[in-house]
Amino acid sequence: MPITEYLVRNRKEYGNEVALVDVNPEQKDTQRITWKDFSLIQPTEKRFYRKEITWRVFDEKANRCANMLLGLGVHKGDKVAILMMNCLEWLPIYFGILKTGAIAVPFNFRYSSDEILYCAELAEVDVLIFGPQFVGRIEEIVDKLSDHRLLVYVGEHQPTYAENYYQLVADCSSKAPEIEITDDDYGAIYFSSGTTGFPKAILHKHRSLMHAAKVEQHHHGQTHDDCFLCIPPLYHTGAKMHWFGSLVSGSRAVLLHGTRPEYIFDAISKEHCTIVWLLVPWAQDILDALDFGELKLEDYKLDQWRLMHIGAQPVPPSMIRHWMDYFPNHQYDTNYGLSESIGPGCVHLGVENINKVGAIGVPGYGWECKIINEDGSEVEFGETGELCVRGDGVMTCYYRNPEATAEVLQPDGWLRTGDVAMQDPDGFYFLVDRKKDVIVSGGENLYPVQIEDFLRGYEKIHDVAVIGLPDERLGEIAGAVIQVKEGMTCTEEEINEFCKGMPRYKRPRKIIFADVPRNPTGKIEKPKLRKMYGEEYLVAFENRK
Repeated sequence: MPITEYLVRNRKEYGNEVALVDVNPEQKDTQRITWKDFSLIQPTEKRFYRKEITWRVFDEKANRCANMLLGLGVHKGDKVAILMMNCLEWLPIYFGILKTGAIAVPFNFRYSSDEILYCAELAEVDVLIFGPQFVGRIEEIVDKLSDHRLLVYVGEHQPTYAENYYQLVADCSSKAPEIEITDDDYGAIYFSSGTTGFPKAILHKHRSLMHAAKVEQHHHGQTHDDCFLCIPPLYHTGAKMHWFGSLVSGSRAVLLHGTRPEYIFDAISKEHCTIVWLLVPWAQDILDALDFGELKLEDYKLDQWRLMHIGAQPVPPSMIRHWMDYFPNHQYDTNYGLSESIGPGCVHLGVENINKVGAIGVPGYGWECKIINEDGSEVEFGETGELCVRGDGVMTCYYRNPEATAEVLQPDGWLRTGDVAMQDPDGFYFLVDRKKDVIVSGGENLYPVQIEDFLRGYEKIHDVAVIGLPDERLGEIAGAVIQVKEGMTCTEEEINEFCKGMPRYKRPRKIIFADVPRNPTGKIEKPKLRKMYGEEYLVAFENRK
C-alpha cells in the first residue's frame, strides 16, 4: 500500500492528537524590502516560536494541497518540487503531492540558483513550491525557471512572478482525491548529495517509501507514546525516513530549528522527546558543552529520552564511548544508508549491539549485503571491497541518466554503494572509506576515515577531515584539516606527537588548522577542501618544477 494510507489511518485513529510540533528558539519577525531589481527578507527581532498541528489537520492540509495541484492541472506522474525550510507545511505538502499520484521532488535548501535550475531541468519539474528564504535565488533565474513551470509561493509578501499557495488552497476540498496509487507507481525523486559534482536525480517507487517506513519502525520500535525530535532538513531521505517511524506508530514529532546544544536539550526536556537522531558534529557539540560545564544534565528533564541514533557519516567509536559516560542508559544505533537506498537502515548497528560500536552493523530489516572485488566476486572475511546492498528500498534508476545507473545498479538488483567496507567473522560490516576518497600514497592505500577516527581521539580536536594532496615523489600524501575545540590552542608538533600511535605510512604529512565544512546532512565537503588546499599544493608543486 502507499505510504499515504498511514496518514489516513492516523487521522481516523488519532485525529485530535498532536502530530507535528514546530519549534524555533530564534524565530525572527521579518519584513519585505524591495527596490529596483533587488529584494530581500529583512529580519527585525527574535522571538520564541512554537506551533503544532493534529493528525486531522495534517491530513486535511495534505488533501487541500492535493486538490489544489489537481485543479492546476497536475497529473499522475508529473513532478512537483519542494524548496522550503523545515516547517509545519513541509510534510503536508509532500503528502499532498503523493496523494495526486505526482512525484515529489525535494530540493536541498542550500542549492544556489544555478543548482535549482539544473535540478528542475534534470528532473523535468512541472511545479515548484518554494518558501520566503529562496525569493532572491528564484528571482535570479525566474525567466528560465518559469518557462513551462508553475511557481507557487508559501509565505507572506508574495513575489509577483509566483502564485500564492495559501490563496490557492483556501477554497480547496479537505477530502482525499480519488487517485489510485500502487506500490509500483513512482513516488519521489531525491538528489545525490553532490559531493562529487552536480547532483544526480534518484527515482524511487512508492514501494521504496513504504519499505523505509517499515525498516525504521522495525529497527527503533516506535510506539504511540514516543516523541521523535527531528533536527535535520526534511528534504533529505534521512530525516524524513526516520520520521516515517513516527508516521507508522501515529506518534508525535518535533521539528527543531537550530542545532545549539541548549536548544536540543531544551526541546527534549519541554516536549518530552524520547528519540533523537543526531549528526556527528551535533553530538560532539553536546559532549563539548557538557565537558566544559556549559550544559548541565540536571537543568533538564531527560529521563524519558531512550534512544539516540546517528547516521549520514562514519561515527567515531571514541565519541560514542564518551556519550555513554554521560548517558549510560541510552539505547544507541548507527544507521547506514544512502539516497539510492531510500536513506537510513540498509545497514544498521542495532540497539542490542553496543559492544560493536565502530561497525556500521548488519543488514537492515528486509535488506541483503555483500562486499565485492573489482571483478564483482565476493571477498573473503576480513578483506576490503565495495559494499553492495539489495532490497525493496533500492532506487529504480538515476532519472534520465542510464550510463550512471548502469555503473551502480546491477541487473539482479544489487546496488553498488561506492563505499569500501570489510566484514568481520561475526557478520558485522565496517566502513573503511568512500571508494573515490582512497588516497594512494607511494603505492599504499590510505583510508581517510581510519586516520580521522584516530585523530578524533586527541582531546583538543573538535572535527577533522583527511584529504589527498599532490606530491611529487609519492603521488599523493594525506593532509589533515583539523578544527580545534573552541577556546583551545593546538600546534602541529602536538598532532605529530599524537600520530606516533599510528603506523608511519598512515600518518598525515601535512597539518592544516581550519574549520571543517559539512553539508546539511553532516557529510564533510571534501571536494571543497580539495579545491581549497589541493589546488594550492598543485600550484606549489608545478612551481617547483
